[in-house]
Amino acid sequence: MKIIKRNGSEVPFDINKISAAIAKANAEVAESDRLTERQIMYASANVADLCEAAGHTVSVEEIQDLVEDEIMRLDCFEVARKYIIYRYLQNQKRQKNTTDDQILALIESNNEEVKQENSNKNPTVVSVQRDYMAGEVSKDLTMRNLLPADVVEAHKEGYIHFHDADYFAQHMHNCDLVNLEDMLQNGTVISGTLIEKPHSFSTACNIATQIIAQVASCQYGGQSISLTHLAPFVDVSRQKIRRQVIEEMNMCGIEPSADKLDAVVESRVRDEIRRGVQTIQYQVVTLMTTNGQAPFITVFMYLNEAKNEQEKKDLAVIIEEMLRQRYEGVKNEEGVWITPAFPKLIYVLEPDNVTEDSPYFYLTKLAAKCTAKRMVPDYISEKKMKEYKLSKGEVEGEGDTYTCMGCRSFLTPDRSGNGYDNVSNAGNYEPGKPKYYGRFNQGVVTISLPDVALSSYGDMDKFWEIFEERLELCHRALRCRHERLRGTLSDAAPILWQYGALARLKKGETIDKLLYGGYSTISLGYAGLYECVKYMTGHSHTDKEATPFALAVMQKMNDKCAEWKAAENIDYSLYGTPLESTTYKFAKSLQRRFGIIKGITDKGYITNSYHVHVTEEIDAFQKLSFESEFQRLSPGGAISYVEVPDMQDNLQAVIRVMQYIYDNIMYAELNTKSDYCQVCGFDGEIQVVEDDGKLVWECPSCGNRDQDKMNVARRTCGYIGTQFWNQGRTEEIKDRVLHL
Repeated sequence: MKIIKRNGSEVPFDINKISAAIAKANAEVAESDRLTERQIMYASANVADLCEAAGHTVSVEEIQDLVEDEIMRLDCFEVARKYIIYRYLQNQKRQKNTTDDQILALIESNNEEVKQENSNKNPTVVSVQRDYMAGEVSKDLTMRNLLPADVVEAHKEGYIHFHDADYFAQHMHNCDLVNLEDMLQNGTVISGTLIEKPHSFSTACNIATQIIAQVASCQYGGQSISLTHLAPFVDVSRQKIRRQVIEEMNMCGIEPSADKLDAVVESRVRDEIRRGVQTIQYQVVTLMTTNGQAPFITVFMYLNEAKNEQEKKDLAVIIEEMLRQRYEGVKNEEGVWITPAFPKLIYVLEPDNVTEDSPYFYLTKLAAKCTAKRMVPDYISEKKMKEYKLSKGEVEGEGDTYTCMGCRSFLTPDRSGNGYDNVSNAGNYEPGKPKYYGRFNQGVVTISLPDVALSSYGDMDKFWEIFEERLELCHRALRCRHERLRGTLSDAAPILWQYGALARLKKGETIDKLLYGGYSTISLGYAGLYECVKYMTGHSHTDKEATPFALAVMQKMNDKCAEWKAAENIDYSLYGTPLESTTYKFAKSLQRRFGIIKGITDKGYITNSYHVHVTEEIDAFQKLSFESEFQRLSPGGAISYVEVPDMQDNLQAVIRVMQYIYDNIMYAELNTKSDYCQVCGFDGEIQVVEDDGKLVWECPSCGNRDQDKMNVARRTCGYIGTQFWNQGRTEEIKDRVLHL
């Protein structure tokens, strides 16, 4: 068994250190108030047992809490008081400099919590370490000087989570929906260099990857681009290639037939599309932004977004090539084809591709094949989205279809109905058309729903009272995010605010007008609906007796967002948080404060957003149907998934699930496995096993446990992770049951 020290490093558990600490406090009280040697050993043994049963690697602070409890349980309150005073004085000494130990530990790769904070960052690489070092300093500054004390305390105690505190000191925001069309059609500026409208598809793809890298270096969340914005450049290349072919044939004295000329031209166009898509695929994987990782980029594939029939056909070819190359994968250092984490792909299911007799069904079959092997693309239902996302003046069924910003954060519909009168000065503004590209999210604060429930001790009236208080705390924390962005000059990130990614503001102009009126969103996140409902009702939220309460909780959060929005003209929106490291943090907080409660706090994780618990037996179609109602009540972003086995030999079943998604839920994905052992060449599922109280990854073929010698890809929070996860998330992965 191991413990986590204050600097984040892991060391073996040592019961002697516990007994020694108790003995020191014991020696400072009168002999009549002291514990006996037997009591000291008894208390130490109890702490050891509790640590063993915790279900996760405990921290020093958790152990000290347990020690206090055990001393008081023996009615030796004077000893407990001395122990608490000693602990307080030591903590005061540490408060004088809160970052040194953490920074030194992460430089030496000893800080386990930081190492596993982000499953797409390699903490042994100096660029990642540099970002983490800056993050530790920023978090310290944020918590000491920039946030109200009660928000900081609530974050530390795990009532709420103030996301991305490591970037808060800077005037940075969360997610973007990049206006790539404006930047390509009307030009942009990158690093002081004017980039004009490209004259070929391959050049457009190259510029797009440069834009992606620049945007990723100026914000901390996900970003999305649409392949539709690249599609017009296919015909630009086609006309250029046609001229070249005619010139070449004339030089050779050849007069080809129209059919032969078209065939040669289209062959070369296809080759250029292949090279352009390869640029995007490989550049995104190999780029490293200033925060030490590949850009968190999502690529949107939506046929009905094309402006004319020729553009739609060209877009279909781009989508086909994107899927083919993603199916192939990328080679690792051993030359083996593996599943890359990025870019995330989203494929829109629509009437033109969802049934066997539809003209683009061949793309859907290719998407199914790719999903079965590489876990992408994910799927958006045009049908359901047009029911849910209604801009001003639109009616259900005739709404808007657009991509999320990154993995799941969705913009609110355009409540202006006219593109916000082009407040961003975009070069591709179309009066009367709803606007999505160029908008962004200001940030996220997440409430722990299980903590609200447990704090009420099952009293329903008390639950709603505490819920109201915690939501207002989240509201004030979100206002801190908003106020931090107010007054930001466009000069802070020219690629975003001056050169078209989000706006074309003047130099020296603030971004304030983009923070109001719905142009940008700000997200109230939530986590652990399952555990909250289970504690308050005794049932899973899938149980008919408990579902109404679950829906009432969701509606309450939506009502608060609507209330704040009406009062402040800021688009607050409810967001199903993609917990990564936070799932472990919240779980540890609940265990520390409320102990181990079967079915509620007995795991090293809590359930993401509204999801059905990962251990609950439910089939794929029931799960998607049940979660669809909750997804609709999470308009600021959410995604559902079904866990499936190897489906490469059963693509018809994958397609059936996709068709069910089209008819029943707006946004969903299929989770498969895609692993490789570099020691023995095993390419099945790498398993999670327990070793001395810690969960580790092991090849079932050769027993390899060296994470540096295996490639594991799992979807844990919308994106695919490839750098492994903390103990809580690893436990959640291990507990997952199949839905198909």
